[in-house]
Amino acid sequence: MAREKVGVLTFHKCINYGSYWQARCLVEGLRIRGYDAEILDHDSPAVRHAEAKCALQPELPARTRKTDLRKYAAKTRKFITAIADLPQSRRFPLNAPEMSRPYDAIIVGSDEVWNFRHPWYGSKPIFFGDGLKAQRFISYAASFGNHSACDGIDPAWAGKLHRFDSISVRDSNSWHLVKGGTGREAAVVLDPVLQFPEVTRAKPPGWDSRYALIYGHGFPEWLRRAARTWSERRGIALLSIGYANDWADQKRIDLSPLEFPAIVAGARAVITNFFHGCVFALLHGKPWVAAPSDYRAIKIPDLAAALGAEHRIIDEGTRGVSDLLDTPILPTVASRLDEYRQSSKAYLDAALA
Repeated sequence: MAREKVGVLTFHKCINYGSYWQARCLVEGLRIRGYDAEILDHDSPAVRHAEAKCALQPELPARTRKTDLRKYAAKTRKFITAIADLPQSRRFPLNAPEMSRPYDAIIVGSDEVWNFRHPWYGSKPIFFGDGLKAQRFISYAASFGNHSACDGIDPAWAGKLHRFDSISVRDSNSWHLVKGGTGREAAVVLDPVLQFPEVTRAKPPGWDSRYALIYGHGFPEWLRRAARTWSERRGIALLSIGYANDWADQKRIDLSPLEFPAIVAGARAVITNFFHGCVFALLHGKPWVAAPSDYRAIKIPDLAAALGAEHRIIDEGTRGVSDLLDTPILPTVASRLDEYRQSSKAYLDAALA
């Protein structure tokens, strides 16, 4: 009997560790479970240009220094190589989804696939199923990103969600947008990185592991000071990966996405302002703190609240940052993760049955 053909539609070409791993975990998680899954390889010259610009100049309007530019270029090349190795469909234009092949089911998600404010993927009809050919449309851990539920969904876009046979999201903001726009109550499920931990399983690197990880950029000065004070007291180096945080002791700007899980696994703690920085810290049970940027001010607190880890979201008035960086995740957080894994599995099983 032929295996069911499942297409995964997501942001798989972003030069971003979280985007790479959420795409890989979802497609490989499905393949482990017996589905003939592949990523829909949509392509756009405009998106490629935007991604390259962001990868080389991540902190615009501040320009990347020439001494770091070569490292950002090396990082980008490593991502391109890793992405090319993912199981993918025949390439087709982003704006011509009708050129893609038919599937038994198409899963849209994870990531900010429904974020109308995404700088280059926002309001692309393909992520709402337009032009695609499938017997069933499913969303898994889809998100509206920083598009707030207070702003609602235009009825024309909300109407497109009615074509989905099953809808799940990864945050409460997206749940309220779906509910307000369609009247449907979406399931809330785990990001694929947390749902399929077997895909990212890695041993810590084989060198001195007295380091804490810095993942992100644009950190506020108060957090830099707090992190440096903690690291100096504990004798733990600050290692920045992917970005040029000059306040770190060491930098690995050109880290490959394939090395990312092992680097997190070996860290003593994680300091981040990125969503998947929190996700990977949770996955490995690491102490962590997050000071979300404005762009991530919805999805990071929603993740923490769902798992009972709200105390890890900090601001300038937070006391006890050092204590948070010394303390692993609470047992109750691990229990909630296990509960969400069971309910997320049940959702996928039912949606693909």
